[in-house]
Amino acid sequence: MLVKNWMSTNVVTVSPEDSMQDAMYLMREHKVRMLPVLKGDNLVGVVSDTDLKRASASDATGLDVHEILYLISQIKIKEIMTKNPVTVHEDLTVEETAEILTNEKISGAPVVDRDGKVVGVITRDDLFKVLIALSGLGKKGIQLAFEVEDRPGSIKELTDIIRRYEGRIASILSTYERAPQGYRIVYIRMYDISRSALPQLMAELRQKASMIYLVDHRDDRREIYRDLRV
Repeated sequence: MLVKNWMSTNVVTVSPEDSMQDAMYLMREHKVRMLPVLKGDNLVGVVSDTDLKRASASDATGLDVHEILYLISQIKIKEIMTKNPVTVHEDLTVEETAEILTNEKISGAPVVDRDGKVVGVITRDDLFKVLIALSGLGKKGIQLAFEVEDRPGSIKELTDIIRRYEGRIASILSTYERAPQGYRIVYIRMYDISRSALPQLMAELRQKASMIYLVDHRDDRREIYRDLRV
C-alpha cells in the first residue's frame, strides 16, 4: 500500500515568519503534533510539539505568565524549526515509510510529490491505522498465530481447513522474524466460526502447524500456547 493512499491530505502549515504562539494554536486547534514550514510553496522545515516544548522550557525559565505569553508571541518559527527535514515520497510503501520514521526516530514526516511539493503528512498514527486495516481488527472475529513449515502450500492447508468450517478469512500476515530456520510465523484473522465448531477446528489446525496463540475478540478470550520471546 502506498503512502499517498493513507496520508493526511488536509495539511496545516506555518511560515518561517509565523510565531511560536501561532504554531501552538494551530496544533491545538487541529490536533496535530507536527507542522510543515513553507516559504511560498517550498518546504523549508518542520516544527513539532517537541520543538515548541523545548523552546518554551529553555526560554521561559523564571518568567511569569504574561512574560511567557509575550515571549512565545515574539519567537519566530524559523528560530526553532528543524531545517532540511526528512520527507517521504508519495509513492513509497507504508512499510518503507515506517522504516524511515523508525530509523530517523521521528513521529511523522511531510509527504512530497515528484516536484518536491508537500501533498500530505504521514504520522505513526496513520501507520497504526494501516496496521488495523491490514489485520482486519475492525471485523472482530478470531486471530490465530502459527509456526508453519516454510514450504509451498503450508498456509493453504490451514486456510482450506478454515473454509471447510465455513470460516471467512479477514487477513493473513506472515513473517520470518522469531521463526526457526525452515519455518515462518503466520497470523490468520477469521470470522463466522461458530463457538461450538471452534474446538474441532483447532484440533485439525494443530495437525498441520504448531499453534502459538488464539485470541477470540468476540469474548475477549486469549489462549497463549508459546512465548516467541523464549
